[in-house]
Formats: sequence, structure tokens, C-alpha cells
Amino acid sequence: MSHDPDSAAGGERSRLFVYNGGFLTQRRIRRILSLAGYDLRLGLPGPSDMVGIWGNSPTAHRGRAVAARRNAPLLRVEDAFLRSLHPGRLGEPPLGLLLDRSGVHFDPAAPSDLETLLATHPLDDTALLNRARGATERMRELHLSKYSAFDPEAPVPQPGYVLVVDQTRGDAAVTASGGDEALFREMLVFAQEEHPGARVIIKTHPETAAGHRSGHYTSQDATRRVTLVDQPVSPWALLEGAVGVYTLSSQFGFEAILAGHKPRVFGQPFYAGWGLTQDERPLPRRQRHLTRAQLFAAAMLLYPTWYDPYRDRLCELETVLDTLEALTRAWRQDHRGWTASGMRLWKRRPLQKMFAQQKKIRFVEAPDPTDPRPHMCWANRAGDRDGVVRVEDGFLRSRGLGAELVPPVSLVTDDLGIYYDPTRPSRLEALIAARETLRPDQQLRAERLVARLTEGGLSKYNLGGAVLPDLPEGHRILVPGQVEDDASIHKGAGTIRTNLDLLRTAREANPEAVIIYKPHPDVEAGLRTGDIAPTDLADVIASGTDPAALLMQVHEVWTITSLTGFEALLRGVKVTTLGAPFYAGWGLTTDLGQVPARRGARPSLMGLVHAALIDYPRYLDPVTGLPCPVEVAVERLSAGHIPHPGLANRLLSKLQGTFATYAHLWR
Repeated sequence: MSHDPDSAAGGERSRLFVYNGGFLTQRRIRRILSLAGYDLRLGLPGPSDMVGIWGNSPTAHRGRAVAARRNAPLLRVEDAFLRSLHPGRLGEPPLGLLLDRSGVHFDPAAPSDLETLLATHPLDDTALLNRARGATERMRELHLSKYSAFDPEAPVPQPGYVLVVDQTRGDAAVTASGGDEALFREMLVFAQEEHPGARVIIKTHPETAAGHRSGHYTSQDATRRVTLVDQPVSPWALLEGAVGVYTLSSQFGFEAILAGHKPRVFGQPFYAGWGLTQDERPLPRRQRHLTRAQLFAAAMLLYPTWYDPYRDRLCELETVLDTLEALTRAWRQDHRGWTASGMRLWKRRPLQKMFAQQKKIRFVEAPDPTDPRPHMCWANRAGDRDGVVRVEDGFLRSRGLGAELVPPVSLVTDDLGIYYDPTRPSRLEALIAARETLRPDQQLRAERLVARLTEGGLSKYNLGGAVLPDLPEGHRILVPGQVEDDASIHKGAGTIRTNLDLLRTAREANPEAVIIYKPHPDVEAGLRTGDIAPTDLADVIASGTDPAALLMQVHEVWTITSLTGFEALLRGVKVTTLGAPFYAGWGLTTDLGQVPARRGARPSLMGLVHAALIDYPRYLDPVTGLPCPVEVAVERLSAGHIPHPGLANRLLSKLQGTFATYAHLWR
């Protein structure tokens, strides 16, 4: 049943006696059980103890026998419906477990806790059902399934086919539903007879395709009309093109329901019997009719025990979706490996950590057009080349400057252009346009993220700073200085291209305002160019101050292309741009520069936030070393749990500061 994600191991606990080595050798399973209140033990249970078994596995009979002799209740343990990238046989730990005190969800011999939920829980809470709808859409959008190590862009057959779902021989879910060779043959015949003339696609089980266990269909079942799909493809993409779905008891049938199908079911899985399937063998005790959202709420929100690997605690499904979003994005981008060019030596180790979870990056002088691996290049060294993925620092980068060689916790990848170059489309522009309308769950996630950023005083570099000076009363305008030879100025500035001209323009347009000039931290550190001589154009020079704290004291920001403008928007501060930064042109800023006409969408601020901070960057958790969602990166930055440069990098950064004019040689 559902567990409080904030529950601690010190609450009411049960001793759980187990007789399957997997409970003891698999650390993640032990940890989830411990967090859920179960202490694993060997030996014989007492009157108040429980016996744990793994579903209907071949070893489950041991636990059942002991439980029967000792009159001890059983806890049946299974993988949750969103498990991991790869099957457990490949050694990847699960992100959740199903802990059932009544039965096994796939075995209709006795009602499970899940069946009881589906039969008796009101499932009428508006907030719960809204969560279910939002999570379903996220699974569809992110192409998430029980195992999600597949490329969503992998080709699937042309639409109009009937989908028949295979399962592995001897699988407990097949046996529990009375499945055998004859029943799978019957299912294939029904699919052809009930859809005369339609193509039939047999979806092979992932473990069969990986060579771990055989299925019920082989290449001998292929005909002119019947085709096997044994390559890893997105279930959601397959379901989108299907006109009918046939299954015995596969989880694929559950996903078919979520995708809008009414599958033909030949077994008695947990999702059959609730009015959402065509049942060949109805289960008389299941009489209730449910909606898709109600089925999802019970099976995905209330029933499983979910685990957060970053914070080492139980969690809600939404956190698991955040986790899988980060893990699948990294795997899908990286599983073929990368080649890379234009990467300075000090950047290569952080790049390997970020992009080499699967295979090491091969650094080369130039891309090889015959190499099947994608090629990445640091953005300012890619020029106008097509066919390369440009890489840059993310908008929540680190606690420390890139010019001081502090490694980043976020990087962006762009297969179209790069965010700071308005002369060509970028992937970020496409993402912003796509977020013109947000679902309620997306809106809520973005709002919570903005609250964490503003409450935590986070910005790109999170340097902290001196106590703010006493600021004069009046309409305060912050003018953030920029690195004048930065690529964002070269590409995104208009006629105003220097800090002095920016100040002059802001003063001329606002003669009565209090102008506060904040030098760029790279310039203050002596690492980049852009310093200006003392000037009376500014009323206050806010050197060494925390930009996040400063933004809370001003009414307006004037900038060329600085990220401070974006950070100001997050805090409700009006922004005027004189260049074309990524956040300009969407109706959220006053734009005095030339912005691309193609930026015609009108997203809300939360739409911009979702695109720029959730969809676009990749984040790496410096604690676990795993790809992570933005929320984890924000927590690490807030707590200071981030990497710092080694001695060699610190010495190199000081040397670079001596030659700041030549920064292009190492950046």
C-alpha cells in the first residue's frame, strides 16, 4: 500500500524473515524495505513477525511453507510498474517496489491489495485524479515504461496495424493467468480474424529481445501479414499506430489503456474487469467500472512504494518521474557514445562525468562524417557548422565561476544552434514555443522551482557576496555588466555592445532613476575583459555583491543579453533588453533591440521557466554522480554539496587571469 514518503525508519516496524538470497544481496531492495518499515531477518519468525517472498517466484514456496507452519503473515514483494532503464537481470536496481499483504497483483487466485483498492477505494478525490492525469501525460510525453532504455525516435511500423503482445515463457504473470502455448496461439488467431486484412505486429518482450528468456512467438510466426518487432522501441509510439491491442496479462495492456485503447485481454491481470478492457475470461468479483484516471491513481499513486535515489528516501510518483526523466534523457543521448572537439583540457573531465554514463567520450580534432556517434562541440568553437551538438554551461551552473575552472552541475546541449545566438534557431527556442501552454502539473512544477530559487537566493554562479550597500530611495534600475568579448555579446548584441554604452543608454532613458551598476563577476575577478573606468552614469557601483540579493532591492533591470535579466523575471522585476537574449521576444520583456521575428509564441513566465530550466539543461548530481532533475541540483547548490576545483585548476585560473585579454585561448 502507499507509504508516507517522509516516513522515517524509526516508526512502527516489522521484522521480515526472508528465504531468497536476492533480498539480502540487492542493496536497493533492502533499503526500500527498511524505509518502508521492514527489518530483514534470517531464521524463523515469531508470532508478531512477517515472512517476505518475491511474488510467485520459484523460491517463494520456501517462505510460504515457513509462514504456514509458523502462522505468520506474508508480504509479497514485486518490482513497481516503472522500474528502471534496464531489466533487473542486467543489474540495475529498482525505483520502486510493490509491497502487498494480501496477494500478488498479477495473480487472480486471491484479491491483492491493489485489487482491493480498485474495488473499494472511493478514487474520487479531485487532487488525486488530477495528479493521475498529469502523471499519465508525463509518461506519454517522456515515453516512459517499466523499462525505458529505448530511443523514442526509433522507427515503428506505419499506422493501421493490430498489436499482439508477447510475454516470456514461464513468467509468473503468464502462469497465474493460465497462459500457455495454446492460448498465445489463440490470441494471434483472434487478432487476425477480428481485423481482417490488417497487418499484425507482434511485440517481443524486452528480456526476450535481450536474449535472457524465450517468448511464445518466434520468427517462424512471421508471415506476409504478421511481423515481429524485437527492437527496443517506445511502447507509446507503437500504441499510437495500433488499431487494436491483444494481450494475455502484460503491463503493456495497462499502458494501452492509458494510451486510449480498450485492449482485448485473454488473462486476468490487475487492469482487467473494470470496464476498460475486452475480457475473454471475466473475473466475476470485479464488477466496478473505473475511469483511466482512477485505474492509474490506484496502480501508480496509491499502491507502490517509490524510492528517491538522490535523497535516499521514499517518495511520490512525481519524484520518480523526475528521476526517470533525467536518467532516460541521459541514456538516450549518450548510449551510442560521443565524439567531441573544441573542448579545453580542463573541461574534459566534467564532460566525461556528464555525458559518459554509458560510453567514454572520444576527443578528436574534427568530426568524422563516417563515425556513427553524435559529435559535440563547445558552442563558441562550433562556428556555423551543421550536424554538431553545441554544448554550453547551464543557467544554474555552480558555486563558483567557470573562468575559475569550477566544474558545472548543469550543461545544455543544442542540436539546432545555441541559446545565446539569435542569428539562427536554437533548440531552446523550440522548447519555449512548445511550452506556450502548460498542463497543471507542469505549471505547478515550474512554480515550485521558482519558489525554491528565489527563497534560496540562487543564481548562475551562487558566489554570495558582500553586504548590500545602502541604496538611495527612488526608482532603482540595475544595470548588470557583461564580459564584452563574450559570445553572447558577439552574437546577441545590437548597436549597444559595451558596458559603458549600456549605462549611458539606461541613464538617458531614465534621467531621474537610481542607476545601480553591477560589474560581471568574471570581470571583477580579473579573469575576463569588460571593466569600465569610474563614471557618474551610475549612482551606485555594487561591486562584490550577491546578484540574487540585489535583484530583491530593485524595480527594473536594463541589460544587453545578461542572464541577470532572466533571473530578474523570476523575481517579478521588470526587464528591458537592448540585445536579443533567449528570454526576449516572447512578450515578457520590453525589447529595445532587434529580436527574431520567429519568436512569435507567447508563453507565460512559467512556460519560459519550464523550457529554460527543466527541458533544456542536463544536470549531474555531484553526490551520487547520476544524471538528476533540476530540483536535486537546486538542493545541492543551496546546501553547498558541489565540487570545487583542484589545486591545479585554481593555479591555472590565476594564470589565466593574468592574461585575461587572451581568454579565447582557453575558453
